[in-house]
Amino acid sequence: GLNLRSLEELELDESSLPSNFIRVFGPLISLKKLIAHRIDGNDTLPINDLCEMKNLQELDITGNNLRGSLPMCFHNLTSLKSLSLSFNQFSGNISVLKNLTLLESLDLSSNQFSGNISALESLTSLRWLDISNNEFHIPSSLGPLFNLSRLKFIRGDNNNIHADDHEMLNSLAPRFQLIYISLSCCGSGGSFPHFFYHQSDLQGVTLSDIHFFKVDQFPFWLLENNTKLELLHLVNCSLLGPFQLPSRAHLALSNLDISNNAFGGNIPERIGAHLPLLKTLNMSQNYFSGSIPSSFGDMSSLQGLDLSNNHLSGGIPEHMATGCSLLEFLALSNNTLQGVIFSGNFSLMSLSEVRLDGNNFTGVIPNVLANCSDLYLLDLSNNYLFGEIPSWIGNMSRLIALDVSRNLLFGRFPQWRGNALPLEQLAMADNQLEGSIPRAICNLNEGLIFLDLSMNNFSGTLPSCFKPVSLREVHLSRNMLQGPLPNAFRDSSSLVTLDLSYNHFKGNIPNWIGNLSELSYLLLKRNHFKGEIPIQLCNLDRLSLIDLSLNNLSGGIPSCLKVSAMNYVTEEYIWYYYSRYDIDSAKSIEVPIEYTVKSRSYHYRRRILQYMSGIDLSCNKLTGEISFETRNIMKLFTLNLSRNSLTGPIPQVFSNLKDLESLDLSYNNLTGNIPVEFAVLHFLQYFNVSYNNLSGKTPDRIGQLGTFDESSYVGNPFLCGSLVGKNCSPVATPLTPPKASAGDTEDHGFIDMDTFYASFFACYVMVLLCIAAVLYINPYWRQAWFYYIQMAIESCYYFV
Repeated sequence: GLNLRSLEELELDESSLPSNFIRVFGPLISLKKLIAHRIDGNDTLPINDLCEMKNLQELDITGNNLRGSLPMCFHNLTSLKSLSLSFNQFSGNISVLKNLTLLESLDLSSNQFSGNISALESLTSLRWLDISNNEFHIPSSLGPLFNLSRLKFIRGDNNNIHADDHEMLNSLAPRFQLIYISLSCCGSGGSFPHFFYHQSDLQGVTLSDIHFFKVDQFPFWLLENNTKLELLHLVNCSLLGPFQLPSRAHLALSNLDISNNAFGGNIPERIGAHLPLLKTLNMSQNYFSGSIPSSFGDMSSLQGLDLSNNHLSGGIPEHMATGCSLLEFLALSNNTLQGVIFSGNFSLMSLSEVRLDGNNFTGVIPNVLANCSDLYLLDLSNNYLFGEIPSWIGNMSRLIALDVSRNLLFGRFPQWRGNALPLEQLAMADNQLEGSIPRAICNLNEGLIFLDLSMNNFSGTLPSCFKPVSLREVHLSRNMLQGPLPNAFRDSSSLVTLDLSYNHFKGNIPNWIGNLSELSYLLLKRNHFKGEIPIQLCNLDRLSLIDLSLNNLSGGIPSCLKVSAMNYVTEEYIWYYYSRYDIDSAKSIEVPIEYTVKSRSYHYRRRILQYMSGIDLSCNKLTGEISFETRNIMKLFTLNLSRNSLTGPIPQVFSNLKDLESLDLSYNNLTGNIPVEFAVLHFLQYFNVSYNNLSGKTPDRIGQLGTFDESSYVGNPFLCGSLVGKNCSPVATPLTPPKASAGDTEDHGFIDMDTFYASFFACYVMVLLCIAAVLYINPYWRQAWFYYIQMAIESCYYFV
């Protein structure tokens, strides 16, 4: 081997070495520093050989996919000052490290270590500790670390955090003075950790996703005791009560996130004076009420503000619209704010992301936003805005997403200028927009991913030049669009949803739809399509919902159709925007899709639809027998083939569809028996085979079939059973009449004619007597009778 006895430092980042490379190098008795990141060896890094390097002071073997427990010989590395084992797959406890008392930096992050952290008690030289992304059980009190007087930095995110059982720790002061601590996720911390009361040098605190059930107010004292604190994140900590400000202005805090808690009451009016240097503030998903304090305008450094999902009312303070000149991210979504948006002076020219959706704003879309040249996201949906969409929107060169859905907007589709716009998401649904869609939409061909123009009054045809290649979502339902299905989406190979229902499209369903390999939702309901269902639809392997109902389709049903639930939601269905200011600004698309289940139409959001699968071909002119390949529809939830002209028997293989919840075969010409095997469909909630030509006995009322009444079977004249009120007992065999005896000449098979004539005459006389009695008793009827006789006589006289 090589003689490297005097070698003190060795760095082997991303090298390709044999598994025994340490032995090849020979004894490295003088080595003090070894860095071996992502070694591509034939086997694994020879970790046991490292134990012979007793003079080693710095060891970094990050990202080598090492597995198993730490070798016991690690306790011999007593000279170590820095140890990094991150991004491996080590497991078990860390008791072998307790002898490494000279360690100043320890990084065990992103492994599978478990157990407690008591082995760290003896590492009295430790200054920097990262044990995040493991399976440690960490007490929220950090009791095992109390004696580590030099400890400054702690990261313990994504472990098992639990409340400490030793109440005596609440009265003890730790020996450390931390600068930074991050202990987010997951568990219950009981009361707020008492060691924080003894900290005065903190600059960063993150305690998100730990539930402190014994805290009834914001820990304002943490700000008062730590005047250097710059970052404080207490997200999803079950904190409640009022938001209390420190008694004096805090001149260091720049990032505060208390979102997703249960804080209530008003936001303090003087928040801007007490926290003047904030750059990002997230108070979303709480229960704050009242108006937005105008003192936000005093935060001249504010760049990101999120007050969404509260109960705030009133308008946007003019002082905030003029004082926060650096503001780039503004989210006030889902409150009860009202009035005109930015009605007064406006200085927010740096805005790049504006979310004002889900409020009660009125007036027009403010023209002052035209001055925000960096604007890339504008969401004004779910308000009461009216007027036309301003023309300047088509000139916003950096706009990526625009959502003005569910307002009272009218007028025509805006004219998009140029052909270099990066617009990716465009939503204008549920307004009163009208007219044809102009050719200017073709300028969006390059970048458009999501398009929702549903529930408007758009008419005409889509421009022939509109061919967006990156499109994934198309929602054009409930308009008045017409003509044959456009070729606009022919090359949209990433298309997941195509919803053109409730329009006036006509002609055949084009074959090219079968080339849209990513298509999951095909909704063409209530149009004027004719012809056969294209066999090319069988190429759609990811289809979850297909609704071709209420058209004029004819021919048979392709037996090769494949429909199955997705069972996952990918990023194709969600808008994600991440702010530069530590505010997660994700917005879910969540466009509801209308689908008929159990004879009722419902609107399903995407996170529900992912678990559904269905076929609806009802109200067409389809013929032939029902024939599906069972393996292609095994996960089917709903099947509606009603109001067609289908013939043949009900396929018995439907009993294999264990997830089926709704089956409607009514108003067809189906024959044969109802398969008794349907009793095993335990999730079946709607079943209708009425108005066919089915025969035989209705199924026994067992399992789910016991929940359906006669309305599920009515209109089948050859069905029998208690549900249809017809006896199913077999036809009795006619009895052979007994032979007459030799002396018996009477024929019992004939009517006694003498008796018949006598009874008939008696009944005739009785009827006449009744009529005479009535005429004698009632003079009015008698007069009417004689008048009728007189008229009859006169008619006969004139006739003769």
